[in-house]
Order: sequence, then C-alpha cells, then structure tokens
Amino acid sequence: MTEPAARRRSTELLVAAGSAALCVTVGFAEARGLSVYPRLSSLPLSIPGTGRLPIYLAALVHYGMVPLVGSALLLGRRHRPVAVAVALTILATMTPLIPAALAALFTVASMRSIRTTCAVTAVALLPLPLYLALQPSLSSASLATALTGGVLVGGAVGWGLFLRGLHDRGKQARAQAVLRAEQIRQRERESLAREMHDVLAHRLSLLSVHAGALEVNPGAPPEQVAQAVGVIRSSAHQAMEDLQQVLGVLRTPLQAEGARPEPPQPTLGDIAPLLEESRTAGMRIDLTDEVLHRSQIPPTTGRTAYRIVQEALTNAHKHAPGHDVRIALRGAPGAGLSLEVTNTVPAGEGPNLPGSGSGLIGLSERAALVGGDLTYGPHGETHHVRAQLPWPA
Repeated sequence: MTEPAARRRSTELLVAAGSAALCVTVGFAEARGLSVYPRLSSLPLSIPGTGRLPIYLAALVHYGMVPLVGSALLLGRRHRPVAVAVALTILATMTPLIPAALAALFTVASMRSIRTTCAVTAVALLPLPLYLALQPSLSSASLATALTGGVLVGGAVGWGLFLRGLHDRGKQARAQAVLRAEQIRQRERESLAREMHDVLAHRLSLLSVHAGALEVNPGAPPEQVAQAVGVIRSSAHQAMEDLQQVLGVLRTPLQAEGARPEPPQPTLGDIAPLLEESRTAGMRIDLTDEVLHRSQIPPTTGRTAYRIVQEALTNAHKHAPGHDVRIALRGAPGAGLSLEVTNTVPAGEGPNLPGSGSGLIGLSERAALVGGDLTYGPHGETHHVRAQLPWPA
C-alpha cells in the first residue's frame, strides 16, 4: 500500500472510531432524556421465543455493537456515499447513530452533485416533521429535539458544501495555473523562434552569398578565394556559436518567476560590426546616422532597431545582391527612433535563395511589442523598410 493510500486508510479508521465514540455518548445522553435527533421507533432488542434481552446484554448491544457496526459503515462512505448516508439516516431514527449519519451526509455534500445532496438532505430532514406529527402534544423538549436535529443536518451538509467549494476553486486555480504556464511556454517558443530566425538567417545568408560567388566564379584569384573561404568559415563558426547560445537557453529550466534567462542581446551600438560583415561580403552600404544621445536609448528599442537592420540586410543579401543599401537612423529622447533601410529591387529574377517571408512579419510583431510601428514593401524600383520606435524623454 502506497503512503497516500495508507494515510487515507488511517484517516478513515480514525473517523469511524471517533464516530463510534460519539454514538456511545449520544446513546447515554438519550438514556437520560436528552435527544439530539428524532427517534421514530426503537431497535428491537429481543430473542424470538425468549422475550427481551437481559439488561446487560441490551446495554452491550445498544452502547457497544450498534455504534461499532454503524460507524463501520463509514469505511465505505467514499465508495458509496449516498447508500451509506441513507442507511445511517434511517438507522439514526431507531438508534443513537446520528454522529455517523452526519459524517455520511458531510461526505455526500463534499463529493456528489447539488441535486443528489439536496435529495439526501431531504431524506435526513424528513424524520423531523414526522416526529413532531407523531407527538401527542408539542412540548419544548420535542421542539428542541427537532430543532437540534435540523441544525446538525444543516451544519454537516453546509460544511461539506463549503469544503467542496474550496476544492473546486483549488482545481480551477490549478487549471488556470497550468493554462498560464502553457501560455508562458507558448510565448517563449514564439520568442525563441524569432530569435533563432534573426540570429541564424543573417549568418547563413552571408555564407550562402560567398558560397554562391565561388560557385559562379570558380576561376577567381587565389586571394579572393581565400578571402571568401575565410568569411564562410567565420560565418559558419559564428552561426554555430549563436545556435549553441539559443539552444542553451532552451535547455535552461524555467525559473521561479516562469521566465528563462536571456542570452546577451545586441543593441544599436552593435550595428557597426553588423554593417562591416555585410561590407566584407561585397555589399555597398551608405549609412546616415543622426541619432542624438545614443547612450540613452532604451535597451528594448535598441535591440529592436538592431534586429530590423539585420533582417533588412539579410533580405538584401538574398534578393538584391550587388545592389547598394541605404540606411538612415534618426532620433532623440522624446522624439522616438526612426530608421529606414532602402535597397534597389533588381530587374528580372533574383537568386534562388530560400525565404519564408516570416522575418519581416516577425519584425512587425517585435516593433508592436515595444509600442512601435514597422512598414515594408516595394516603392517603384526600390524596397523600403521603415520603422518608428518609442524613445521616451
């Protein structure tokens, strides 16, 4: 038997033993004229053909066997709560088993539906008006017995309903916690998907451009080949490092607050090395930088601007190799940060490089998350990516 099952069994035995002790107490109280639940009839204590039992045997049955046997029924209250409650309620109208009946009523209220609970409660309350109707004359003692019985039944059922409400609210809270955890994991997956795309797409596009250059120009001078191979090796190595960094975040378990530690994130100050990589790959880039008080840029705004420039350069490598790219950065505290990346759209069909089109869509989502706005698309013979990002004063 497992530990929870053993603990549950011990609890059931303790409840049955406590109920038996209370039933004995109620029996002695009734013997002295103090009744807490209506007695409609008495349990026959006689042997057929021999008359009533001797007093000591009757007392043993009434104060010993009846409480023990009746309370033993409580061991099955979780499996058959309704049957046990109805049986004990009927027996309580003949014997001092009202404590056991109350425990069974509590179980019904805490485990069964409201409809079933109301039906069983009605069965437990039915002896009260019958008891009063059978009295030759209403007395304060009979009224007190009926009133006490009603209070006890109502208290047992009410306490069971209260605990069931707590249990239901606990289950609902746990379900909501599971839902919130799933939503957090979903947001993490989306964030990591964007991060992997932004980090790896640029590296792989540089690698593809240089590999394609070697493929279309196999007779290039050794110096040029060596330079291209060096860039390919460097890009592949950096891509592996970036991938390991993102995978390291994936392997890190959730912290207590439900978030994973993020890897070091780029800022607007890291754009210069990014542009140098693209220039090394043969791209001509014209940068206009009119950003004032660069050190005061919020980290999320700077990171978003870096990712927008990175994705725009990646798309230019894929779809407009050999064409000039113009980048304009402007902004100041209170005025926001604006950036524009423009490249010429090549005539005819561009190189056949894979692209899902999700990069710029993901950047629109990034910009919206920080309270900014991003637009992109062709305009005549050029393609524009424009973004306006918040920069509070």
